[in-house]
Amino acid sequence: MLLPVRNGAPTLTRAIASIRRQTLAEWELVVVDDGSTDRTGDLLAAATREDARIRVIHQPALGLVAALNTGLAAARGTLVARMDADDESHPERLARQKAWLDARPELGVVSCLVEFGGDRVANAGYALHVDWLNHVRSAEEIGLNRFVESPLAHPSVMFRRNLVERLGGYRAGDFPEDYELWLRWLEGGIAMAKVPEVLVTWHDTPSRLSRSDPRYGPEAFFRLKAEYVARHLARIGRTTVWIWGAGRPTRKRAAMLTAHWVNIAGYIDVDHKKTGVRIAGVPVLAAEDLPPADGRFILSYVSKRGARDWIRGELGRRNYVEGRDFLACA
Repeated sequence: MLLPVRNGAPTLTRAIASIRRQTLAEWELVVVDDGSTDRTGDLLAAATREDARIRVIHQPALGLVAALNTGLAAARGTLVARMDADDESHPERLARQKAWLDARPELGVVSCLVEFGGDRVANAGYALHVDWLNHVRSAEEIGLNRFVESPLAHPSVMFRRNLVERLGGYRAGDFPEDYELWLRWLEGGIAMAKVPEVLVTWHDTPSRLSRSDPRYGPEAFFRLKAEYVARHLARIGRTTVWIWGAGRPTRKRAAMLTAHWVNIAGYIDVDHKKTGVRIAGVPVLAAEDLPPADGRFILSYVSKRGARDWIRGELGRRNYVEGRDFLACA
């Protein structure tokens, strides 16, 4: 198991205790201390004295990606599970995930359902994200939803160590490193699925990087998605697309595709104030005027709650097949 940490003293002991309670006894915990200045070092020293299966690597504050890759290089097992210092693994987690990978050689990565460890009222957006994650379970569902947002909670995964040699480890950049890894591995043909059990509590803490680092902001996700969507479209020979959604935010994000040589043939929208005109030189078609599947490829960029499923229903009624004729991208 790989656990990077910087200044994680308030929750680190709880996280490590959750690993020590695993019903699967054959594990090692590689903790990479990324330049902590609080009591993290002392807590790790005590943990190694109590359990020889815990190994600690200290490095200067080089950042999360460097810490993750340091840990990957040090890991000795054929399977690598991720963990964060503010989360908890339930006792059966490692046993269940290892059993799934052992029984399903076609899978390269296995995740699980996660429990939201936060205030569902105060942090409703994050809680809804967890709900969405928990409904995207099978390899097919993960593949089809990979451009909506990151389909796996990073601290919930277990993957085969040889994937790192085959397709590379974590990359640094102005993007979320875990989402980039999943997109790259999915592009490489790696199947991913989830054990349909809650095996991790994903705590929503104020110090979580996704709250403060611009690499995890919405625009960073859309920039990253644009690159991988364009590469996917090139592979399937669909470099001319229609965009569902003609609002300014949607057009701005979809326009990122043009930097990767994707041609936008037109937009589809439900707002009659936008339909029947041309925006940025291309037509805007009313949703009710969209014909049955006719060879065009549609990318849905509407992120309003409930819109994605409604659009899927409308396209399905017109015989558009998800993956073949359209993809959800928000």
